[in-house]
Amino acid sequence: MLAPVASAQEGTQSLRDQRTKRLAQLGKGDVKKDEKEKKPALYPNATRISPTPAPSPKMLKLLLAVQDAYEKQEMQTVITEANALGANPDAGAYEKSAAYSLAANASIDLGDEAKAAEYFRKAVDTNGLDNDSHFNTLFNLAVIQYQLEKYQDALATVDTFLAQSKSEKSEHLGFRAGLLANLDRNEEAAAVYKAMMAKNPDDKRILMNAVATLQGAGKFDESNVLLEDAYKRGMLTDGKELRALYVGYMNAERWSDAKAVIDAGTANGTIEPSVLLAKDYMVLAQNAYAEDNPALAIELYAKAGPIAADGEAYLNLAKILEITGKKAASKVAAQKALDKGLKKPQDAKRLLSL
Repeated sequence: MLAPVASAQEGTQSLRDQRTKRLAQLGKGDVKKDEKEKKPALYPNATRISPTPAPSPKMLKLLLAVQDAYEKQEMQTVITEANALGANPDAGAYEKSAAYSLAANASIDLGDEAKAAEYFRKAVDTNGLDNDSHFNTLFNLAVIQYQLEKYQDALATVDTFLAQSKSEKSEHLGFRAGLLANLDRNEEAAAVYKAMMAKNPDDKRILMNAVATLQGAGKFDESNVLLEDAYKRGMLTDGKELRALYVGYMNAERWSDAKAVIDAGTANGTIEPSVLLAKDYMVLAQNAYAEDNPALAIELYAKAGPIAADGEAYLNLAKILEITGKKAASKVAAQKALDKGLKKPQDAKRLLSL
């Protein structure tokens, strides 16, 4: 239903930062520069105590060889050397975790996401990385599990990630909400999105995800409230968003409100003519006629006719015009219905013969 959006690969800059740090550990990098450029922690509220790696120069050289192979795009070499380092009894948790993380990224580049998940899991379980790298790796594992359609596993992983990292970033919370939606746990997903909206009231993506999950949970009145508020604040700026609002009104039998949104959207060009719009006009027209408002039904069928896929809207228009005594106009509409195509052309022909 809703696809969580996240990237499983670390950026090139992140890998360069790690390489710089490892060179500094070997005494070959610019230690002062490394300290000067030290960045704030990505997960300052994490409950995990970040380990202090103490790799031997020999093992660190082997790890740098794995990273060099990755930067040269020699992915199979990365995996082979990472496995060797992981099996080396002299390697510590840090070198093993870092090597497994590189092997995971190499596996992604080779199109083997199942293997990537295995290596990300090994990197996490070995527990040798600093907090930033550890939690990035853990989140990457959740992303890969999602891509493998292992939604329950991905949810368990991201729950662990959130519990330990204490991250409140939208991309992490939104990823969890999307997983809940994919598991048909829409009410829980909606609660996450609504909490996110409280902190990010102008984020339209969060809004539309909240609406979708509320609708998935059958809470149409609540989704309408969110959309109506967004509409009043000018947040709904394309046809699909406006349609979500006016269809919500139609489901709630707020027919005049639905028509007002359509009229405003078509007037300013946000809602463009389409077969789908024709069908929506026809639903409004049918209701108008059922509520004994033939004039409104005529107006709506007349709008639907030119953009409909067939002549059914024109045929219904012709019938109402004939019933209301407008025979000449009825015949014009009946002919247009025939021209566009009908399942039962005899109905239009009968009107033309009157």
